[in-house]
Amino acid sequence: MNLLPQILDQLRPVILQTGQFIRDEAMSFSTDKIEHKGFNDLVSYVDKQAEIQLVEGCHKILPEAGFITEEGTSTKKSDEYNWIIDPLDGTTNFTHGLPIYSISVALMQNEKIVLGVVYEINKDEFFHAIDGLGAFCNGETISVSNNSMLKDSLLATGFPYANFEGMDAYLSILNSLMQCTHGLRRMGSAAVDLAYVACGRFEGFFEYNLNSYDVAAGTLIVKEAGGIVSDFSGGYNYIFGGEIVAANAVHSELLNIIKKEWNNSKG
Repeated sequence: MNLLPQILDQLRPVILQTGQFIRDEAMSFSTDKIEHKGFNDLVSYVDKQAEIQLVEGCHKILPEAGFITEEGTSTKKSDEYNWIIDPLDGTTNFTHGLPIYSISVALMQNEKIVLGVVYEINKDEFFHAIDGLGAFCNGETISVSNNSMLKDSLLATGFPYANFEGMDAYLSILNSLMQCTHGLRRMGSAAVDLAYVACGRFEGFFEYNLNSYDVAAGTLIVKEAGGIVSDFSGGYNYIFGGEIVAANAVHSELLNIIKKEWNNSKG
């Protein structure tokens, strides 16, 4: 029996309640409440409290599961099930009052993501996917764009903010893609970018220096929506490898440009 739909039913109110907490706090948040984990790596009490709520809720749903969390609320690991949680993906947007941020929660069984939720808080869009059962937004089936031409595509990416080691290669990629697409957007939340690829708003998304909690849920949603996900070499190390290319049918064309510029500029 597949218990994942039942787990999702229990997870949904946990995420929605945490989203309401974040939405409420945004009304009165001030920049003097910002903390710095590292250079340009922001956090606030909102991130921390949201993560506590999510960890407590997920633990009640699946007590045997471990956790991989951005703020380190729980470092318990399990041999089979682990929750991968970003309580507020887009913290910099949140702290500056920009309304693009999300909650990202994934469930990993062994090394495979089997359930993923991205909740875009301000638009109240609940994206979810279960392995083998499709992708949805607010209960409606979603799929990637049917546009198969890179020249007609709108892409999303993220800019480096702390580790600038690959900057020259990254700028070379941007230079090439600016000249052969409808443009690039930088939303500030990788989880939202992936959800938007899944529902056809973007044809593709790429970024490097990401963490597992940024992409775990979104990658499953993209794949269940008919998309393709890889790392920069075309392989499958995109959850923990720090590189991701997620797209519809333009994936191959997009990946070829990224591979060429990434390898040339770095080598």
